[in-house]
Amino acid sequence: MAGEPHPASVVVVGAGQGGYQTAASLREHGYRGRLVLIDAEDELPYEKPPLSKAYLKGEADEAQLWLRPVSYYARQSIELVAGSVTAVDPAARTVRLADGSVYEYDHLVLATGATPRTLGVPGAGLRGVHTLRTAQDAAALRSSLGAARHAVVVGAGFIGLEFAAAARRAGCEVTVVEALDRPLARVVSARTAEHFTRLHRREGSRLVFGQGVTALHGDDRGAVTAVELADGARLPADLVLAGIGVIPRTGLAAAAGLRVSGGIVVDAHLLTSDPHISAIGDCAAFPQVRSGNRLRLESVQNAVGHAELVAARLTGESRGYRELPWFWSDQFATTVQIAGLDEGHDTQVVVGEDPDAFSVLLFRGGELQAVESVNRPTDHLAARQLLDRGVALNPVEAAAPGFTLRGHLASRRGEPAVPVG
Repeated sequence: MAGEPHPASVVVVGAGQGGYQTAASLREHGYRGRLVLIDAEDELPYEKPPLSKAYLKGEADEAQLWLRPVSYYARQSIELVAGSVTAVDPAARTVRLADGSVYEYDHLVLATGATPRTLGVPGAGLRGVHTLRTAQDAAALRSSLGAARHAVVVGAGFIGLEFAAAARRAGCEVTVVEALDRPLARVVSARTAEHFTRLHRREGSRLVFGQGVTALHGDDRGAVTAVELADGARLPADLVLAGIGVIPRTGLAAAAGLRVSGGIVVDAHLLTSDPHISAIGDCAAFPQVRSGNRLRLESVQNAVGHAELVAARLTGESRGYRELPWFWSDQFATTVQIAGLDEGHDTQVVVGEDPDAFSVLLFRGGELQAVESVNRPTDHLAARQLLDRGVALNPVEAAAPGFTLRGHLASRRGEPAVPVG
């Protein structure tokens, strides 16, 4: 791929973190061709993580979410187009928008993201029932929080728990309903999940596990008033958030004949089955470098890493995607940071004796897979370096008295260990 001529024009569909970063990185790499960034939202590209954190709590306004001011795009000759792409024609190398306009491309980048799952139960369309994915969603929720008394969160993933924390801070009575037996069941260990159960209960939220939602009930004005559970119980609610995951937006790719399986299928270079089309971020199913398994990740780090790789490839650099996944979440005064990817651990070691500040090291076959750090940022930084560099660490070493991730990293570098306070 190195040595190929730069494409004369690049069209990016989707102006989330990945789409924006693709355009910005192309210019940083010296790309001088036509560059078009298309998005269905009539907004400047903005950060999404603060939507469930600072923005929702009223600690940030819309302008503070912008990734760049409008002047940046004019200065960098990045054409911002507000509109919905309705079709991709790989043979003609064009994209068509709902208003009938057509844009030609030499290379197309699909950064179409994902859409929130909605509650498929009676009453799901009542006023006061929300999802949280866009700035518009967050603005509606922030407005509703001021008057809400009883909030029910369906789904105890990161989005659900972050919103639950914000709702408690706003003075709402909060109930979190999760169909599985613990929060964050698909993304963290049982030890870390137990901590977040205790945290939310300590802050006054009610958590209900092992229950599904069967219906939402409303008043004669069409506003939600209650959530009915599988056991027949009814929870009072004047605000409901569905935080039950997302569905990758693959419709354009599928209609264009691209391979789709759990996401838009790409290779290690993030190319689709069409060599003139790349896919990145939440919508892309790519091979994980450690396991070889094809997966889809929903994180800023992954979207940015994908974008930077595609920009480098389009300007002459050939490399596969090998970035270490990492994630974070802020809830109340607690931050959890995750380095690596747990695809099924068989051993875990807990480092740290403070019940509110610890790290869980997850191993498989004696090899470190991931580290979950709760209120231990130094551990997180060391874990990222250990995993990124492939520094060996086994469970016996990790369980030794006085072990620290930072000290282990220093010893493998041949440096004196630095005590961690």
